[in-house]
Amino acid sequence: MLCGSWRNRRRQPEEPPVPAQVATPVGLLSPPASQEGNIKRPGLRALKKMGLSEDEDVRAMLRGSRFCKIRSPTWQKERLYRLQEDGLSVWFQRRIPRAPSQHIFFVQHIEAIREGHQSEGLRHFGGAFEPARCLTIAFKGRRKNLDLVAPTAEEAQRWVRGLGKLRARLDAMSQRERLDHWIHSYLHRADSNRDSKMSFKEIKSLLRMVNVDMNDMYAYRLFKECDHSKNERLEGPEIEEFLRRLLKRPELEEIFHRYSGEDRVLSAPELLEFLEDQGEPKATLAHAQQLIHTYELNETAKQHELMTLDGFMMYLLSPEGAALDSAHTRVFQDMDQPLAHYFISSSHNTYLTDSQIGGPSSTEAYVRAFAQGCRCVELDCWEGPGGEPVIYHGHTFTSKILFRDVIQAVREHAFTVSPYPVVLSLENHCGLEQQAAMARHLHTILGDMLVTQTLDPQNPEELPSPERLKGRVLVKGKKLPATRSENGRILSEREEEDEEEEEEEEVGAVEQRRRAKQISPELSALAVYCCAARLQTLRPPPVPPQPCQVSSLSERKAKKLIREAGNSFVRHNARHLTRVYPLGLRMNSANYSPQEMWNSGCQLVALNFQTPGYEMDLNAGRFLVNGQCGYILKPVCLRSPNTTFDPECPGPPRTTLTIQVLTAQQLPKLNAEKPNSIVDPLVRIEIHGVPADCARKETNYVLNNGFNPRWGQTLQFQLRVPELALVRFVVEDYDATSPNDFVGQFTLPLSSLKQGYRHIHLLSKDGASLSPATLFVHICIRG
Repeated sequence: MLCGSWRNRRRQPEEPPVPAQVATPVGLLSPPASQEGNIKRPGLRALKKMGLSEDEDVRAMLRGSRFCKIRSPTWQKERLYRLQEDGLSVWFQRRIPRAPSQHIFFVQHIEAIREGHQSEGLRHFGGAFEPARCLTIAFKGRRKNLDLVAPTAEEAQRWVRGLGKLRARLDAMSQRERLDHWIHSYLHRADSNRDSKMSFKEIKSLLRMVNVDMNDMYAYRLFKECDHSKNERLEGPEIEEFLRRLLKRPELEEIFHRYSGEDRVLSAPELLEFLEDQGEPKATLAHAQQLIHTYELNETAKQHELMTLDGFMMYLLSPEGAALDSAHTRVFQDMDQPLAHYFISSSHNTYLTDSQIGGPSSTEAYVRAFAQGCRCVELDCWEGPGGEPVIYHGHTFTSKILFRDVIQAVREHAFTVSPYPVVLSLENHCGLEQQAAMARHLHTILGDMLVTQTLDPQNPEELPSPERLKGRVLVKGKKLPATRSENGRILSEREEEDEEEEEEEEVGAVEQRRRAKQISPELSALAVYCCAARLQTLRPPPVPPQPCQVSSLSERKAKKLIREAGNSFVRHNARHLTRVYPLGLRMNSANYSPQEMWNSGCQLVALNFQTPGYEMDLNAGRFLVNGQCGYILKPVCLRSPNTTFDPECPGPPRTTLTIQVLTAQQLPKLNAEKPNSIVDPLVRIEIHGVPADCARKETNYVLNNGFNPRWGQTLQFQLRVPELALVRFVVEDYDATSPNDFVGQFTLPLSSLKQGYRHIHLLSKDGASLSPATLFVHICIRG
């Protein structure tokens, strides 16, 4: 048996079948077979198209496996997991049956698969199980890790390999393939009697599943036009014809025919004309020919260098046809400038997975932050038992984790997504002995990763570049002044204490405040390029402060400086790093808008990564480009030491952004358990930039159609500082009597927004893909 404590227990009865009516953003959820090993064959079409229907690992996953799910030393339960026939979702057993959509997870939502004891849960609670039988499935967003123990090492490996193959195949799918996979998955679900034929009743069920409330008369006419056998059933080619009609994109056909002429195919010169009208920077005949060879599906047309409507749709649905400039998805900016010249993705209270009052602390929160490209993480360090410092939100009910465990997580995960430097922002509440222990752990665990001395002896105070610091870890902390105390320990000056720590100390004990004044030489020595210092004044002092001095400001203090000394603050940030953090009054770990801080050049704008919302959407959008490496080069107006830029007085408009919102495709259902619940979508476009540029405009709503709603509405914006602007596309479900419900969004810098006809690939609240959900828009940028 799986868990040692259950060796003599009786086998549980097989799980009840999951009801068929499960609405999902993508993919099929057919009910599991009532007996293990009984795989329904009709639904395997999806896996065949993926080329994995005969794969031994995938077939084993289809049969299902009984894992021991680990949550704590006492919560270790056997549960059945089975891959569904769509190849995109995994059904799992629960002790108490819930809504069908609560019994599955999606392959596309998996962040990573770790083997052995490579999670906090398995390291703490899985010691009784051999590592070869253990695996962890880590998810994107806020979903907790799934820590599992397989009956055998081979079965664990089958799931590790199988999930890896499915993720790789899913990543390799074109948008058109995802759409085909998606619609056939729902088709299989709608075929209630599994006879591979579709009655009109089943067709109506299909339409509701894919989020469209079609008029009965129109739907029946479409059904009859495809029913060539006249038997009130669609089968084989008739079903394919119905799907082709359902998936028609009239707006794309209109654009295609505008350029193709009467022969209904695009020659390479005609495609070049389209690319030039799109404003493509590399619009050449050779590029047009290359696009035909890449995206055309018809081999005969490809041989004659012609593009059909299908090939044209493939191109527009590809990354090259997306609104995000594909050239900006890799590192393309100059990475050889000083650190102060970059926006740096930063996290506040990184150790928390929930609120800052009673939420759990976890090393997994650091792993997730690094997976999102975060480059500056916070460690709130307090005295712990046994001489070991701990991390938690002081004077609250949040749980505690060991400092050394966090540093181990930094070593293992800091550079999995980005090679550029990581800053450890220490909020130090420890006494001298445990500070020395912190320094010892940093040295022994990080080794050569840790920056312990200046890289350029000739210019020891100058900030190095991200390129030069690749793979290195910087410590942000207090630096000792020149005066030593009698016992050889050095006391920090009160004015050099971090403002954030001062706020914490106001609620702490007298003894804690006394300890916070003391800095151990061992820890002080590690503050090489990020020396914590209070920002006293923005007036030029007789002796300019060194670039390695970093100020930490609350959002309130930063806003005050922006309002009262805008240009002086910008100039300060052109040379020095500034970290901004949320007010301590945000008990539920809510966030502030980071845009206002970026407008003034603040680099380390720290947010609660565990709290989704538009603020984190903006953060993800800002760091979406430059290879998602966590570093974005600031505009020239924020880098020049003598800049005259003031975000409060940006000057007259100089750019016009015009967006025509045309259509949307395959929006997700919001109420997964109600087949008749159809969204009434509207689109809102938001501009986030300097205050004078901030704006939001929206379309009308479309009644009862989340499948292919059409707007054709134009929204226009005047921009004064386009280089700082973010554009956020939001889709909501209109409600006349209550706030609209969020459907999906996508945020990106205006400087990375491509012109012409483009698809916007929507994301969920947690930043996961909602594929195949898209918006189709036309973008024009002038000025």
